[in-house]
Amino acid sequence: MMPVSPDDHAALRACAHAMADAARAAILPHFRTEMQADNKAGPGDFDPVTVADRAAEAAMRDVLAELRPMDAILGEEYGESAGESGLTWVLDPIDGTRGFISGTPTWGVLVSLNDAEGPVMGLIDQPFIGERFEGAFGRAEVAGPMGTRALRTRAARPLAEATVMTTFPEVGTAQEGAAFAVVAGAANLVRYGMDCYAYALLAHGQIDLVIEAQLQPYDICAPIALVQAAGGIVTDWNGGPAHGGGRVIAAANPQVHAEAMAMLP
Repeated sequence: MMPVSPDDHAALRACAHAMADAARAAILPHFRTEMQADNKAGPGDFDPVTVADRAAEAAMRDVLAELRPMDAILGEEYGESAGESGLTWVLDPIDGTRGFISGTPTWGVLVSLNDAEGPVMGLIDQPFIGERFEGAFGRAEVAGPMGTRALRTRAARPLAEATVMTTFPEVGTAQEGAAFAVVAGAANLVRYGMDCYAYALLAHGQIDLVIEAQLQPYDICAPIALVQAAGGIVTDWNGGPAHGGGRVIAAANPQVHAEAMAMLP
């Protein structure tokens, strides 16, 4: 497939923002209300999904049906839909549903556009705060209560001075958790439970590393596009492409990426 044409950039960005707007409208009436969460996981685990998750993805798919019916879709709640353009929209209607049902404002709507090589555009939208982070076609910016500002990741600093984030303290398997603990032990500050908002903070220049495991493509494609557009680097733990999910390390710069990578299996 040919790369996305610059002539298409404005229309593709407009479509992504229209989806994020539709998701906001579908989600916010449910936030911090009494709401039933269904469990998608098996016994002994909890992977919640709510009416807000489903309504938001349905609303985003309605936008695509109107504006981009030729594109494929991969969504967390409604799976894959075939397309013929060579482009795929990767959607996570609420990344951080556990936080959503707990009332914390660190969940987000993820919208990514992928070509055959991976993500080329990504949005992280936090509807309650009103912040929208965009990484697309060489630009990275945030729009929200503090206005619209360009994004740039942090300059290089030693891991001993760095801030590291992950979502779950256990990270993944016992082996993955132990590997993360080595990096965390060498860092200056470690914070947990931020879901996709951690990647937004990385792109914003607030932190240095996000390290996670057992991700799905819809968890990471939009953050990849955002972080890379802001000057950062995102790979798997072996240094390869990360848009397929699994073990992911996102870093503000190649130096701190290399220092952390040397500690990961």
